[in-house]
Amino acid sequence: MSKSPLKLHSGDRLVLATHNAGKLAEFQELFEPFGLELVSAGELGLPEPDETGTTFVENARIKAHSAAKGSGMMALADDSGLCVDALGGKPGVYTANWAGPNKDFSIGMRRVEDALQAANATSPSQRHGSFNATLCLALPDGSDAVYEGVINGTLVWPPRGKKGFGFDPVFMPEGYDITFGEMPPEQKHSWSPGKVGLSHRAKAFAKFVEAALERD
Repeated sequence: MSKSPLKLHSGDRLVLATHNAGKLAEFQELFEPFGLELVSAGELGLPEPDETGTTFVENARIKAHSAAKGSGMMALADDSGLCVDALGGKPGVYTANWAGPNKDFSIGMRRVEDALQAANATSPSQRHGSFNATLCLALPDGSDAVYEGVINGTLVWPPRGKKGFGFDPVFMPEGYDITFGEMPPEQKHSWSPGKVGLSHRAKAFAKFVEAALERD
């Protein structure tokens, strides 16, 4: 059987363009059923490229192409972030920056809350936000494909739960009374045929599975 250049098969090696241990752990769980060998850009010693894009798609492409070129292998990048309506869509593509140089997300969550308070966004109806994820699968030859996912919810304070990572403890998905920080991983970001987790990353991953993963 001939293989499409943007298709993955069991046994293939894929570079995950991240240096974030939490993100790597989530993707390892997602990829477990598919028999792929997943290695991170951090494990390969690849540099982190400057994320100069102004959209999630642009930054996902920058990271995926950098990892594909640096490794000589197919690479998958995720660019994701929190967009808060009352803050004009911020922090958006700068979500990680709000956590400071040491990526301390307790600082990032506090900054978001301070900004919401400054905007007088105190009631749940004023604290709507969304998590957005864009996956880019890139080849060393410069070709790529993009998959996007979004989950809507409400920002809560104080942070709740120790599960997940990043801004999960202050994000309560629509229709639920617990935050991502309180939610079991299998409910938040699992994938199985006909069953997709709630998270933005799980939704984007489901599109990626449908388009790029071959069932041998």
